[in-house]
Amino acid sequence: MEELNPFKIAQFQLGEAAKRLKLDSGTHEMLRWPMRELHVTVPVKMDNGKTKIFQGFRVQYNDSRGPTKGGIRWHPEETIDTVRALAAWMTWKTSVVDIPYGGSKGGVICNPKEMSEGEKERLARGYIRALGRFIGPKKDIPAPDVYTTPQIMAWMMDEYSNITGYNTPGIITGKPLNIGGSLGRGDATAKGGMYVLREAAKIKNIDLSKAKVAIQGYGNAGQFAHSLVEEMFGSKVIAISDSKGGVFNKNGLEAKKCISAKLKKGSVIKLDGDKISNEELLELDVDVLIPAALENVITEKNAGNIKAKISVELANGPTTPEGDKILHDNDCYVIPDFLANAGGVTVSYFEWVQNEAGYYWGLDRVYNELDEHMTKAFHAVNDMRTKEKVHTRLAAYMVAVKRVVDAMKIRGWV
Repeated sequence: MEELNPFKIAQFQLGEAAKRLKLDSGTHEMLRWPMRELHVTVPVKMDNGKTKIFQGFRVQYNDSRGPTKGGIRWHPEETIDTVRALAAWMTWKTSVVDIPYGGSKGGVICNPKEMSEGEKERLARGYIRALGRFIGPKKDIPAPDVYTTPQIMAWMMDEYSNITGYNTPGIITGKPLNIGGSLGRGDATAKGGMYVLREAAKIKNIDLSKAKVAIQGYGNAGQFAHSLVEEMFGSKVIAISDSKGGVFNKNGLEAKKCISAKLKKGSVIKLDGDKISNEELLELDVDVLIPAALENVITEKNAGNIKAKISVELANGPTTPEGDKILHDNDCYVIPDFLANAGGVTVSYFEWVQNEAGYYWGLDRVYNELDEHMTKAFHAVNDMRTKEKVHTRLAAYMVAVKRVVDAMKIRGWV
């Protein structure tokens, strides 16, 4: 783990759960590696007339519980080990919220910021042609991720439909609404986080209508979290931050004004209030902390200074293993990332269900179903935490891994 290789971190986390679950060596070894992975070479004719070759990946980690599910990242520094780790984490995420999927992930080494719309479309279609026999609505269902968008998903869905010869909306989720996307997908990640926050607040005896909240990271998830924590609970957000810094106002920061400032000026730092750093925001005297930005921001160095009673991890991997132990010892209730931010993949599952059925749901049904899934998942994890006397992330791993192991054993794989 010293080189912070993401796949080695994923294997280490699995190892902790395997030890607690007393898995036999064969079952543990099966879970340590992807079941299959594909490396593809995608030629794309660029706008200047030259052909550029892109390297891409798709990793299907485990499909014992159903077709695999996971996003596609376009990033200049994408690596196969990152994709493997993300596919492993998707396996545990779909399992912890108990939807009938396994986990997968895809990636292409490219810089979409330097590409025209036409070049991006040709890359999207080329990638799907390369993967065509490897994916499908009953095999592996991609979705957007870093630097991929609903429009890119639309091109990918269209290309797959061209290959099959008929319209196949269920091949991909995160699509625009008018070609089979689902209502409620935009704020699903934050909305799911709010449902589990509500349940954690009951356990911690916190009245959310009087709670003070700090949000680190003000992208989509952070902005939606700000709006929702106000609308749903009447909580007061007293600090927010983005990559340029943060602002603190003890009287509260109104979501509408903050989001408007972020969209117009590109940052929240010019809002009224005291200027604070991202590091200072984490240590504020608040009831609820929502890390929604980067990984590894809560470590053994600062975890002891965190005063929040609940941490809702909308970001991926914001707390290191050492930080986890300190927060647990200090009675901070951490809702781990692959539970807290699982609302996105859950509504992606609803999108796929609607596509396969050809019957589309209203927004109330989407939110009600999401609430039911997230609440049930939270209590399964909390029950494991209480029973085994472990920190919440390990409890979530134990719930998720046990479900995958049970499916593998029933199928006769191990």
